Amino acid sequence: MASSTSEVPEVKSKLKKSGSLGSSDTYVCADKIDLTSLDIQLEQQLTKKWGKANLKSQGPKADWEIDLAKLEIRYVIAQGTYGTVYRGTYDGQDVAVKLLDWGEDGFATEAETAALRSSFKQEVAVWHKLSHPNVTKFVGASMGTTDLKIPANDTGARANLPVRACCVVVEYLAGGTLKQYLIKNRRRKLAYKVVVQLALDLSRGLSYLHSQKIVHRDVKTENMLLDTQRNLKIADFGVARVEAQNPKDMTGATGTLGYMAPEVLDGKPYNRKCDVYSFGICLWEIYCCDMPYPDLSFADVSSAVVHQNLRPDVPRCCPSAFANIMRKCWDANPDKRPDMDEVVQLMEALDTSKGGGMIPDGQSSGCLCFTRARGP
Repeated sequence: MASSTSEVPEVKSKLKKSGSLGSSDTYVCADKIDLTSLDIQLEQQLTKKWGKANLKSQGPKADWEIDLAKLEIRYVIAQGTYGTVYRGTYDGQDVAVKLLDWGEDGFATEAETAALRSSFKQEVAVWHKLSHPNVTKFVGASMGTTDLKIPANDTGARANLPVRACCVVVEYLAGGTLKQYLIKNRRRKLAYKVVVQLALDLSRGLSYLHSQKIVHRDVKTENMLLDTQRNLKIADFGVARVEAQNPKDMTGATGTLGYMAPEVLDGKPYNRKCDVYSFGICLWEIYCCDMPYPDLSFADVSSAVVHQNLRPDVPRCCPSAFANIMRKCWDANPDKRPDMDEVVQLMEALDTSKGGGMIPDGQSSGCLCFTRARGP
């Protein structure tokens, strides 16, 4: 031990001559160094450097990117396969924040993650340019950030957002989804005026999208939101895209079974008329407050819609003008379906002055006169 100590001055002398140490340098014995503290300091310095390098490589921000300092996330309001929806505020405005995580858990492959991130960019690119009373207002988005903090559990503790996650921020609509509203009113059913108002809102929103050359491709009651005044707004543009000039460029089964047009199910080229078909199914669902094809499997529905012209049974008590719009919209031939601007005109011409509801007060099962009674 003594010999090692005696070598220190000699080592220091050599280092000084080499320029590796200066006269003001401090020397600490190895057994006195706090390695844990040094690791933390090193990690902090590297994080700062990498963060600056990433900012330089990212270039200028896109016009849809939000200032995360103005975003506060509060609590979960919905959860799905690839993410969670939170309620929060952005710059004082009530918002819904959809957080998407595609690979931090290690389950998604690189190819799957790349496809999902591409879909996210497409959704944002479409949504941020839209502005209409019947389209949910897009506030902004952020892609791959660690600056955002989210509630981690019921205790209020917060955790950092995974680096590969993305978020979409939109206006918060307190009425929930149209699907939830219809389920809530399944037994009582809706007044005819309410049915027409909801259908008219949806038709106007879709007409606007089509005027912007946007095909939604997943029109269903679950993707429609309601505010406190029961105004309907279209949401979720995850599979929406700009309509191709050549119909052959748009093929493939995109959407939700039960709402998908025959040409989409059959893998044929399609255009905006696929949304018109889905709108027709939504009309039936809004009127009946029920699910189409509840007793059929996915495979049976697909085959029957394409090959047997299967459609939901229109109840006998449905006003004929309303029923005719349904049938026009879900015609098997896309060319025979009306454009959405024509549908708006048809909806606006409906007479809702007679009667407040579809059925007499006190009738138990609403307007399901065309089906056998099912359980609650």
